Amino acid sequence: MAGSKEEFMVYNSMTRQKEIFKPKVPGKVGMYVCGVTAYALSHLGHARAAVNFDVLYRYLQHLGYEVTYVRNFTDVDDKIINRANEVGEDPLSLSNRFCQEYLKDMGDLQCLLPTHQPRVSDHMEHIKDLITQIINKDYAYAVDGDVFFAVEKFPNYGQLSGQRLEHNRAGERVAVDSRKRNPADFALWKSAKPGEPSWDSPWGPGRPGWHIECSAMSAHYLTFNFDIHGGGIDLIFPHHENEIAQSCAACQGSSVSYWMHNGHVTNNNEKMSKSLGNFFTISEITERYHPLALRHFLTSAHYRSPLNYTVSQLEGSSDAVYYIYQTLQDCEDALSPFQEGSLKEGTEKNDRTVKITPAAQECISKLHNEFETKMCDDLNTAHILTGAFQDALKLINSSLNVLKKKQQRQQQLLMIQSLVEIKKEVKELLNILGLLSSDTYSEVLQQFKVKALKRAGLVEDDVLDQIKERTLARKNKDFAKSDQIRAYLTTKGIALMDLGKETIWRPCVPAGEQPSLPNEQ
Repeated sequence: MAGSKEEFMVYNSMTRQKEIFKPKVPGKVGMYVCGVTAYALSHLGHARAAVNFDVLYRYLQHLGYEVTYVRNFTDVDDKIINRANEVGEDPLSLSNRFCQEYLKDMGDLQCLLPTHQPRVSDHMEHIKDLITQIINKDYAYAVDGDVFFAVEKFPNYGQLSGQRLEHNRAGERVAVDSRKRNPADFALWKSAKPGEPSWDSPWGPGRPGWHIECSAMSAHYLTFNFDIHGGGIDLIFPHHENEIAQSCAACQGSSVSYWMHNGHVTNNNEKMSKSLGNFFTISEITERYHPLALRHFLTSAHYRSPLNYTVSQLEGSSDAVYYIYQTLQDCEDALSPFQEGSLKEGTEKNDRTVKITPAAQECISKLHNEFETKMCDDLNTAHILTGAFQDALKLINSSLNVLKKKQQRQQQLLMIQSLVEIKKEVKELLNILGLLSSDTYSEVLQQFKVKALKRAGLVEDDVLDQIKERTLARKNKDFAKSDQIRAYLTTKGIALMDLGKETIWRPCVPAGEQPSLPNEQ
């Protein structure tokens, strides 16, 4: 699958419209995405941001760009200090622990490692230098060891969010600080308090404010001029608004071409967040569902739309990914006898590749075109694994049935080569979406079965015993009991399939009442 001939359009939060993507330097892309504040396990909202920007990263590479992707860790923050005090742990030690947990979650979700993953604690000199530049340009002022940004000095404040200064009423979110020239002024540096981590600075010991860190780290790795700045929609104000003010104050020519923001994950249509206590951690979900199912769910809606979490949605994603991998496994099994024989002979004859069927050619063309059209339209991953993709899986399965029948050698070679090419296109598409595992198809299918058994509260021997009991019932023509066993297992998310004289099982969407996650009960 080659890169798209269509123009890649992205929605720019700054201009509130879709624009043709054109990097500042031809062939190269600089991208900064705000990462997590590492004080607790990451939840589905964090997973959504990571997965969606990972898809962007993968797609830009697919288009042929050399991408420098920076995603930071906030490891110095009020929330971290408060949590560390609660549990009696050193703040940097606590944040490091949760940074490692986040990286494990990202690995499970098949997110590629960014080019750089800077931490605030490693960039104090860059942060202090940036604050000094802002003070020297008269955009900030120091008071009693604190440094505040003077928002009134920056006329364009509010350009990203549409928030005007008069709308920032004092005292609504933070206690009014009488030392500020304007209630909307925000901290660049906070003076040290007893028992908190601190660093020496020209204004006295202290630590950085939240917003300055991203301006400093993005400038360090990407300069003040780069292509994409991303994050969750909740970061538009005040975080990204303040970043723009700081960066432009330090460097007049500072410019980010495209601001991109993903929507919230909701639970019963209410924003999922730690403060509301209605969130699920990534590890809670992946304990019971395969990470590929979670990734499929997270890409099932357009990245800018709200994504409403439900168990049935996860079950549907799990079933969809299992079907994909079962199809790939069946295809691999059917082709393996020919890989070293007929296929090789066919591809070398007269030094030309064996042609593929018109149906296969049309299938590949539709799959490629539909995928590129949707991805070029602001990464529209919603329903991307329906339509032409499902048609491709159906054609693989129907072709496998034809392959089992006796046919002329040339016809057989045509069918084999067609399957090889369709499978190749399907895998390439899955790889760009981050849904192609490095494990074998059979390993992935087994992992899905293990998760299904866990959700059902069963072990495989329980299922095999039920299968034996059902086989005996059928032998005795007790079809009512046979149907009862099948129906019972289906409510548990276990489907029985009769293949000749053998009965096998596979995971399925549970019929009737859905199983709940532990803290949903």
